Amino acid sequence: MSRKPKKGYFVRGQFVAEGSELDLELKRELKGTDEASRTDLKRESDELQKLGTELLGLRAGLFDALPLDEKLIDAVAEAKRITNFEGKRRQMQFIGKLMRKLEPEALEAVKQALAEQNTVPAAEAAALHEAERWRDRLIADDDALGGWIETHPGTDSQQLRALVRQARKDMKTGPAGEAPRQGKAYREIFQLVRAELSVHGGADHAAAAAAQDREDNA
Repeated sequence: MSRKPKKGYFVRGQFVAEGSELDLELKRELKGTDEASRTDLKRESDELQKLGTELLGLRAGLFDALPLDEKLIDAVAEAKRITNFEGKRRQMQFIGKLMRKLEPEALEAVKQALAEQNTVPAAEAAALHEAERWRDRLIADDDALGGWIETHPGTDSQQLRALVRQARKDMKTGPAGEAPRQGKAYREIFQLVRAELSVHGGADHAAAAAAQDREDNA
């Protein structure tokens, strides 16, 4: 009478019977590998969640220069507006999900910006502040816009005026009592101003702006 063949499988040319010690050992190793993979994924997810949280505290000048998609930018802006604990928690989970979709180059840019915020030289920090002040003045004041175009003839005045109009329009939208929305035009004005200041000497402009501020407050 022929014996019933054992159930099993081959590993590297060796037959492994189901239920044998070798079978159980291989399954334990496989389970351990799966657990390790899940642990690695969880750790990576936690790190990206942490980066997303730190984005909320990134200075506007550094944040505006990041190559992020609009969905993530809007999600960060929304998180800053939310005060409800549970709502904030859910929004941060959403940001973490979006962070996992970032291209490696964009993710590296985020890490570099966060590192730069902690180590940026005083002169560069002053230049960023100056670009932020000019951006806000250009959006708020037509005289500042005209003055900028006059003193920076290399600026594309048509582009700048269009960006200012759009930024003003964006900041008027949204429910009453909610912080104004800062859209793409708002960030592009900053990038344009920062580039122009870096070309023509931000320190001189900073001194001029400080003098103008003193006159305005006199």
